[in-house]
Amino acid sequence: MTTPAVVPVVTRAGSLDETTLQSGECVRRSGVSPQNSPATKIWFGRVSNGPGHRSPPHHHEECETGGYVLKGHGRIYFGADYAEFVDLFEGDFVFVPPFMPHVEVNMSTTDELVWLTCRTPDNLVTNLPDVPDTALEGFRRA
Repeated sequence: MTTPAVVPVVTRAGSLDETTLQSGECVRRSGVSPQNSPATKIWFGRVSNGPGHRSPPHHHEECETGGYVLKGHGRIYFGADYAEFVDLFEGDFVFVPPFMPHVEVNMSTTDELVWLTCRTPDNLVTNLPDVPDTALEGFRRA
């Protein structure tokens, strides 16, 4: 009996999967995930927000989430009434704990925000009731 070959699985740039769970105007496309590879315990993809766009409040269930900003100025609102926030810039990493409600925004009204996100075990998204833009200190749409 022969053992099946173990080989890397490549997802090409133009083949990212868009059937993953989404939240509002944040567009998630997976490169390594159960949707397009044999992966069973990781979701790794590209997340983007157009200028002045944001996600609705959401959390990622039991997932641990790591993010890396490739391009732009992002902000994550969290805490009571989403009154707290952290700013992220190109080259910054962020860890978002499981079940933490948050809102992801692009603080620029002219440039796209792009980050890489890694989540275990999968891209679980639970959308929560929305809040008005005015509740998010400093945020404005394009």
